Amino acid sequence: MDRDADGVLDALGRHIRERRLHLGLTVRELARRSALSERFLSQVETGRGNISVLNLTALAGALGTSASALLANVDEPAAPQVVALLGLRGAGKTTIGRALARRLRARFIELDERVEKLSGLPLGEIFRLHGESYYRQVEATALDAVLAEDGPRVVATGGGIVTSPAAYARLREGAITVWLKARPRDHWDRVVGQGDRRPIEARPRAMAELRRLLATREPLYAEATHSLDTSRLGVPEAVRALQERLVSAWSPPGGGAPGRGGPGAA
Repeated sequence: MDRDADGVLDALGRHIRERRLHLGLTVRELARRSALSERFLSQVETGRGNISVLNLTALAGALGTSASALLANVDEPAAPQVVALLGLRGAGKTTIGRALARRLRARFIELDERVEKLSGLPLGEIFRLHGESYYRQVEATALDAVLAEDGPRVVATGGGIVTSPAAYARLREGAITVWLKARPRDHWDRVVGQGDRRPIEARPRAMAELRRLLATREPLYAEATHSLDTSRLGVPEAVRALQERLVSAWSPPGGGAPGRGGPGAA
């Protein structure tokens, strides 16, 4: 299959997934409605399934639309609408994310806040009562919902999202990803400076654990579209540098490049 065909299938899969999420359907529910297998639908949504006209017609009917509507504009690349910030706690995702969102005239979203809203529990209780596997399930659902929303968004992700291959692949596909790098000591000082004592309570080797965790995740974070050293740049310069990198890719409301000043400036 040539590159142009791959692009059509990618775009078609994105339209189908967005329509499904808009309707609040799971893949299983859509499979039942369309009489197609869950595995095949998953392949179609990720651009790996070469769907026939008959199956596309059945799928469109299950989604309450038409095959022609799903195929409309699939040859036009979608403008990036999401910037996703990656990194361990203390990388500056929230601080830089809020400032960047103001400059880009975008909404700022904390993915963990969406996880808490979906589960009805604070993060600490999610892990204590249900464990990490449940958290990852809810995180994946929250991520799909955020990526399916309209309008420009800047998203601060959880530090461990890169350890979930499916969620991380989905994030890299649907967003411009940015790794906010920082020295281990800066991660530590920022978290503790915010009043969070969890990294050091009853953990005499906490700094060594942090260094090991960062070393383990660095190859995953390095797969992001961009990276910024927040220890070297600081917050204001990091926001400016990131905005410069996004000028050619970002499409804010009303067209044109993101503003450098005025009411939307950080």
